[in-house]
Amino acid sequence: MIENNRSILTKGMRDGIPIGLGYFAVAFSLGITARNSGFNAFQGFLSSITCYASAGQYIGYTLYAADATLIQLAIMTIITNARYLLMGFALNQRLSPNTTLRGRLVAGISITDEIFGITIARPGIVNPFYPFGALIVAAPMWSSGTALGIAMGNLLPLRIVSALSVALYGMFLAVIIPPSRKDKAVCVVVIVSFAASYIASCVPGIKDLSPGNKTILLTVVISSLAALIRPVHPEAAADASEEGGRS
Repeated sequence: MIENNRSILTKGMRDGIPIGLGYFAVAFSLGITARNSGFNAFQGFLSSITCYASAGQYIGYTLYAADATLIQLAIMTIITNARYLLMGFALNQRLSPNTTLRGRLVAGISITDEIFGITIARPGIVNPFYPFGALIVAAPMWSSGTALGIAMGNLLPLRIVSALSVALYGMFLAVIIPPSRKDKAVCVVVIVSFAASYIASCVPGIKDLSPGNKTILLTVVISSLAALIRPVHPEAAADASEEGGRS
């Protein structure tokens, strides 16, 4: 039986809860940066609910404090968040050909690193209501965390705030471990990705790239090699889609 949109939305909201908790902790520390850049709690909440991108927001806050122009801010934000273009392309391939433009837009605005991770890990065709369900839970917690970080300032020790953000890394592990245990090829790609990320942080030239550009470079290279070495045959992809459409 194919699940309806309401059921998919509910599942997305459920899976978005741990992401939101991790977001709240990370956004709290981001709020301290926003406060030091001259933002009040309402401005911090508004910037988070309309952007919800930690690296992009950090760049925005620091450039604002440095009196940068709007053009400079827009260019740096686009460069920092360019990796979402790759995520959008990958997610678009998993949507049903019958997905409307509105559905594709809903899926597009729902993309964050973590929401993309739990969405792309689902088997078969992706329903746009799933990532949107995760977003409507996680985004308010991200925005609230930013506002609270601004309001409370530096009342909490930075070590405690950093410790709280560990929950987000735990969520990432929960996303990649199950598929790695099921498929050895995925496991190898995950291990190679970890190793390549470390090497990229040491290689001259590459280590000086922004985190967003570095992610794009590694994603394109590793995914291309994986596709060449271990391609997914159309028959296997069709079988996975049929299994994912059943409840």
